[in-house]
Amino acid sequence: MKTTIATLVLASIALPLFAAQQTAGTSVPKRPEEIKYGPLTFDAPDATKFRFTLKDGTAVYMAPSKEFPLISLSMTFKGGSYLEPKDMVGLAGMTGRMIREGGTTTMKPAEFDEATDFLATQISANCGDTTSSASMNCLTNNFDESLKLFVDMLRNPGFDAARLETNRGQALEGMKQRNDDAGSIMGREWNRLMYGSDHFESLDATEASLKAITPEKMREFQKRIFNPGNVIIAVSGDFEPEAMLAKLNAAFDGWARGEKMADPPAPTAKIVPGIYHVQKDIPQGKVRIGMRSITRDDPDYIPYLLLNDILGGGGFTSRIMQQVRSNEGLAYSAGSRLAAKVYYPGVFAASYESKNPTVALAAKIVLEEMDKVRNQPVTAEELETAKRQFIETFPRTFESKPAMLGVFVGDEWTNRPKDYWKTFRDKVNAVTAADLQRVAQKYVTPNEMVLLVVGDWNTVGPGDSTGRAKMDDLLGGKVKHLPLRDPMTMQPIVNMDQVTPTPPSTDSEGLAPSR
Repeated sequence: MKTTIATLVLASIALPLFAAQQTAGTSVPKRPEEIKYGPLTFDAPDATKFRFTLKDGTAVYMAPSKEFPLISLSMTFKGGSYLEPKDMVGLAGMTGRMIREGGTTTMKPAEFDEATDFLATQISANCGDTTSSASMNCLTNNFDESLKLFVDMLRNPGFDAARLETNRGQALEGMKQRNDDAGSIMGREWNRLMYGSDHFESLDATEASLKAITPEKMREFQKRIFNPGNVIIAVSGDFEPEAMLAKLNAAFDGWARGEKMADPPAPTAKIVPGIYHVQKDIPQGKVRIGMRSITRDDPDYIPYLLLNDILGGGGFTSRIMQQVRSNEGLAYSAGSRLAAKVYYPGVFAASYESKNPTVALAAKIVLEEMDKVRNQPVTAEELETAKRQFIETFPRTFESKPAMLGVFVGDEWTNRPKDYWKTFRDKVNAVTAADLQRVAQKYVTPNEMVLLVVGDWNTVGPGDSTGRAKMDDLLGGKVKHLPLRDPMTMQPIVNMDQVTPTPPSTDSEGLAPSR
């Protein structure tokens, strides 16, 4: 009986499907590769159709949607840690956190938290390196109450002294663990090598700088950044545009407009190529190999994107992953990343983790792959795969209304060309193998790169047991041992004998300058 019923059920499903296929004149392909897809058609949305302005001139991007009874509102401000005083590094991060967690001038932190919890409203604030933000997600039916809390937080932050001490204590406790993770060491020393020890991207908070932060200093910093003269708003969700503009105009009424913040400063330090090392007794060396790259609006940016995808950014289809992991089994993950910046050139770097004795061999392979893209054109298949990657995933840039508005806000802040997204895929399609080789020869120059290793030099330096590579074989062979830094002061640890080996075949000079 069970078999009969199951058969009848399957037949009731299969017969209509079969009939539909016959009616449409189609048949199920025998193999997946026989499936034929129509051309992908997607037009990038026009930002001007979503842009409005408040009475005071503040730009607002809006994308109404009736899918859910929810509203998402975000404010993006120009300015961040690059505006910090040099003796108060960490002020931006603490200010962003305390805007949300420090209550308001009329509500204690606990009262503010209780009010948002009662409304099921999520509110956050953050100060990053170059931009700061505040966001609110709430139900449509309590938007007015949520907006009142949100704007009160931004206009009248309380910076509660007791909450500040709690957050400061947590930050100081976390600071003690800075040297526990090789990734943390890698990140801070890499930034110093790329941007110089005095650039804001390389500065780290210390115990002294965090203890110098006061509610008054945070309030001054907050007023400079969080104001209507320095913001672009984005709203998506269940609302009517005219009603939303009216509510935002009312919320901004009487809020003093400040000045738009200046652009972040460009680094002035020059990169010194070579091998650098920080001693850490771990079984796997953490490695990064790279150099400064280009700006986001450079004409070579799109060819460079494709080149990086082929070299190391494309996952299992990339050359570095195939050679270092798939063919040699030297690392679980290996690849490269192009991080082009808006206001000054960013960084291109390959990275991986490998057993200490095979660090040199993996580095040799990575550098060889860089030389190959300089000396030989990429294959037609590689180029086509990279193009398809960017063209076929292009719609994901705008896959949700909040994401779409986020693109528009970022583009306006950074003055991206108006036709950038309209012409992006055409520019990708126009790239040739000759373009990639030219870009590789111009920007991917191994003899000008920095190779940074965090690991045990006594097992990293000699290389693998087969003798295929040792660190002396790479980039001139000399190594500069960088000091491990005190986690609370970021000053070099004085007793270098405990943290820096000095093998006879290496150069122990050239320690990173103290801060």
